[in-house]
Amino acid sequence: MSIDIEFDINNINEVYEIGKVAKQANGAVLLKSNNTVILATIVTEFDNSVDEDFIPLTVQYIEKNYATGKFPGGFIKREAKPSEFETLTSRVVDRSIRPLFPSGFRFPTQLTVMVLSTDEEADLQVLALNAASAALYISDLPIKTSVSALRVAKIDNEYIINPKQSELLQSSLDLFVAGSGEDLLMIEMKANSTIEFENIIDPVIQDSISTTSILQSNEMSEDEFLKALSIAKDAIAEATIAYTQAFDTHAKRAVEVELIEKKSDLIIYDYIKSNYIKEIEEAIKKMAKSERNGNLKQITKDIKAYKDEFDIDAIYNAVEKIKKEIVREMIIAKGIRADGRGLTDVRPITIETNILPSAHGSCLFTRGETQALVITTLGGDRDSQMYERVTSKSSFRENFMIHYNFPGFSVGEAKPIFAPGRRELGHGNLAKRALESTLNLDDSDTIRIVSEVLESNGSSSMATVCGGSLALRASNIKTTKLIAGVAMGLVIEDDKYAILTDIMGLEDHDGDMDFKVAGSIDGITAMQMDIKLGGLDFKILEKALKQAKDARLHILEIMQSADNEIVINEDALPALEKFSINPSKIGAIIGKAGATIKEIIEMFEVSIDLDRDKGEVLIKGEKISQVKKAVDHIKSITSKDDFRDKKINLKFNEIYSLDEVLLGKVVRVVDFGAFIELPKGGEGLLHISKLSNQRVNKTTDVVDVGDEVEVKVLKVSSDRIELAHKEYEA
Repeated sequence: MSIDIEFDINNINEVYEIGKVAKQANGAVLLKSNNTVILATIVTEFDNSVDEDFIPLTVQYIEKNYATGKFPGGFIKREAKPSEFETLTSRVVDRSIRPLFPSGFRFPTQLTVMVLSTDEEADLQVLALNAASAALYISDLPIKTSVSALRVAKIDNEYIINPKQSELLQSSLDLFVAGSGEDLLMIEMKANSTIEFENIIDPVIQDSISTTSILQSNEMSEDEFLKALSIAKDAIAEATIAYTQAFDTHAKRAVEVELIEKKSDLIIYDYIKSNYIKEIEEAIKKMAKSERNGNLKQITKDIKAYKDEFDIDAIYNAVEKIKKEIVREMIIAKGIRADGRGLTDVRPITIETNILPSAHGSCLFTRGETQALVITTLGGDRDSQMYERVTSKSSFRENFMIHYNFPGFSVGEAKPIFAPGRRELGHGNLAKRALESTLNLDDSDTIRIVSEVLESNGSSSMATVCGGSLALRASNIKTTKLIAGVAMGLVIEDDKYAILTDIMGLEDHDGDMDFKVAGSIDGITAMQMDIKLGGLDFKILEKALKQAKDARLHILEIMQSADNEIVINEDALPALEKFSINPSKIGAIIGKAGATIKEIIEMFEVSIDLDRDKGEVLIKGEKISQVKKAVDHIKSITSKDDFRDKKINLKFNEIYSLDEVLLGKVVRVVDFGAFIELPKGGEGLLHISKLSNQRVNKTTDVVDVGDEVEVKVLKVSSDRIELAHKEYEA
């Protein structure tokens, strides 16, 4: 029997159909919201427990192209490799749902979310997580906790819950939060850049003479972020109460399952603690240098060799348990960490820029035992990444990419390099969210950042943020501000807690929460938080954000010093210049039958792309010097055209006299000479034969665009003036 349950909550209308489809799954719902339809199913093999010490949960979010009436792109007309958005959404659902599973749950579980129909305004991540939570709640799994997801935007200084996708484009904030009741489970935040326009006022006529655009990074202060998070928390609490009340009567009876805890033996535990505590303490100190746990495994082998009657798995679990107790006790009771740092200390940082001579920009960022080599590559519109969205039939282009790579050697593991997984894509996406708001890119620019993690002992994603910000500067990209990132941790024992700055891998593994904060000197641009505990006190979060800010400012100070010492790889950078002119002046650049633009292309050995509608000019060439000369030359043509448009009729013979000596500026260079801008207005021709008393084959052998030269008037009429170099003698 099919049952429909409808909700109008947090600005979204949702209808859940239960018992209609996929009835052989342990739990299944069909979620409808406007034209969007999502199927969520969960299946668990209760008769097939695994021995590994982890929750065997797999989450797949899948988009079907028929959902918006289109064929899959590419040669093969069938959905295959998941898109980056699908992978990231799978990760979002996984991180929000996984904390609900009880410790010791060892049964293979598959959670599948499929988008069957959609519309352009749908927030698919919010709907996917809500559908997944509903399928889990009504299933026969021993989990009866409802999760709600929502997105918060900030438009015109007002917070909006679950905005439409068109509204989100106008928002300075993109905050995604998942939680249950009063507890938050997962947070992702991004500051969106916006363009503001400012009128320039003429002080004489007191009127606007032009308009300029200003990029706003829209960083959020810690207080503003907490306010937005508080709004989200209240809305989630309201939603999960409603979901629980509605789904409870329709949920299947939970299966009674045996929760398989780690093998634990009190005798083994006491023996190891009495005889091997010093060895474990020494191993902890060494583990500060790597994420590997080889030292603990060696201790386990030593104990097994001496006590063969002990089960080796029980030995290792006891060693792990004692190690965790020591680490947490040191932090809570003594305020000392495994590597000897205090709770607020940032590991030593060294920075080198442009160490790769042929790359457009590079930065080697090292913090403690974490090291990232971050490289930028600059390109044009043809280098952008084309992608599709299931909510639209059109294709889109991504012109800012961050690709994060985590090879095995970075943590001392002997394994080959494969295609990036969810973790790599997630870390790259976090770094992109942190840096994107500082860039003012348009459709003709493309930037790719690659982060090669060379060493890792905690927070290589934040090293990617720091290195990426400096790599952009090292490639001569004008970002609004430098961005730094830091990973924070939390350890809680009873009523005591400790907040850790710049956590390493050991503290991430044995701590209760980790969150990553990135931003500028003025505020937060991106954040990611996964909460392992049942809930988080806002006072603790407020203190943690303040501590993260102090660390961020410390790192930014070091980065600023490195930024001041950057030496640009001029020879490696692409020769490309783009600027705007009045669209009505495009014709002056083209010339009669294209003669002018052909002359410029041949003269400076460049290619020129013109946008008649926007008035944009894009010049590319092999040499930066030639490209810049072409820019100056085109600007001189358009400025001359502007001069003529003003209809100021100069009569040269009334302004200039024969043999008069003047200081002029070279504005155009041609094969037969140079055009000189004169101080009283107008331009005169300085013929190649009058440049020097010696024979000159090329005008540029003597003068170049932008040079100032002294000339004298040879001939003058009402509309023409001929010049000679001051030192020239007939």
